[in-house]
Amino acid sequence: MSVVARTLLGPGPTNPYPEATAALAQPLLGHLDPAFLALLDETCDRLRAVYRTDNRRTLPLSATGSAGMEAAFVNTVGPGDVVVVGVNGLFGVRMCDVAARCGAEVVRVDAIWGHPLDVDAVLSAHPAPKLIAAVHAETSTGIRNDVAALAAGKGDALFLADCVTSLAGIELAVDDWGIDLAYSGTQKCIGVAPGLSPFTINDRAWERRIERPQSWYLDLGMLGGYVGEAASSGGGRTYHHTAPTAMVASLHAGLGRVLEEGLDSVIERHAATGAALQDGLQAMGLELFAAQGHRLPELTTVRVPAGVDSLAVRGELLARYNIEIGAGAGESAATVWRIGLMGYNARPDIVTLILGALGEILRRS
Repeated sequence: MSVVARTLLGPGPTNPYPEATAALAQPLLGHLDPAFLALLDETCDRLRAVYRTDNRRTLPLSATGSAGMEAAFVNTVGPGDVVVVGVNGLFGVRMCDVAARCGAEVVRVDAIWGHPLDVDAVLSAHPAPKLIAAVHAETSTGIRNDVAALAAGKGDALFLADCVTSLAGIELAVDDWGIDLAYSGTQKCIGVAPGLSPFTINDRAWERRIERPQSWYLDLGMLGGYVGEAASSGGGRTYHHTAPTAMVASLHAGLGRVLEEGLDSVIERHAATGAALQDGLQAMGLELFAAQGHRLPELTTVRVPAGVDSLAVRGELLARYNIEIGAGAGESAATVWRIGLMGYNARPDIVTLILGALGEILRRS
């Protein structure tokens, strides 16, 4: 079976950095090999640098970003706990679902999709929640939420940030902003194939964790020793599960690529290419979906022009140009396109490619 090379510009997996792809092709290490454990430790150090945190418990969970979301909730939320969730897209809705499955009393604070969360509305929704949660970069709508302001106003509550599409793409400072827990994915701006969830939790949240979470696999208390916490306290490492060693090696390489370029430079590159794409789309007469001033540079949402078949355009981009863009989410599935410029794809030549191909197809539609 032949392998088709595609330029993936949707909200899902992006083209990985070449260094990350090369790491996947290296001979496999055993999950208890000392060389792998050293690689894992260095990967955790690199994650701390990209998250801008000193949190000791910062690690790649052996599952995708959705598992990072579940790990955050099952380790901190139990029956009867009050959880406030800001919702202005699909992933805020998912946060509510996961919290409810933990038995939490969920206080949902909605904003119009395509518009940012109202910080004051979220912070005043309940006088004493255990946890406040919000999505930093809402992948379903292309909106940036002000998680720094939410974290600053959390009071005694814990603050959880979904950073799946923001980590290594836009400014994020876990420690300086006061974020207690955060999770991400590897397939967005980090530029690695999907399969891991970079996760961080500070001591404040750790002290309030659920001692025996509903999930065995995502129990952070059991995972701690696997990533060296037990070793640091003199107890030695503990075995929990068979880690995906090739994926960790790829993440190590992808993070190394980001840090070698410089995190600030990577963020600036995403900002520049996102602005160029959005300017180009508007110059073509297209209307952007997300509210001005709150648009993500790495994930652009654009309204499908009236009378244009969204699926047909996406299909032609894929068939003729090997370009894949995403449909909208929920009610906007057929009326919005989502175009991601993340990681390796955040480059001027990709902007030129997508604007040219999309423009050519629309002129014939």
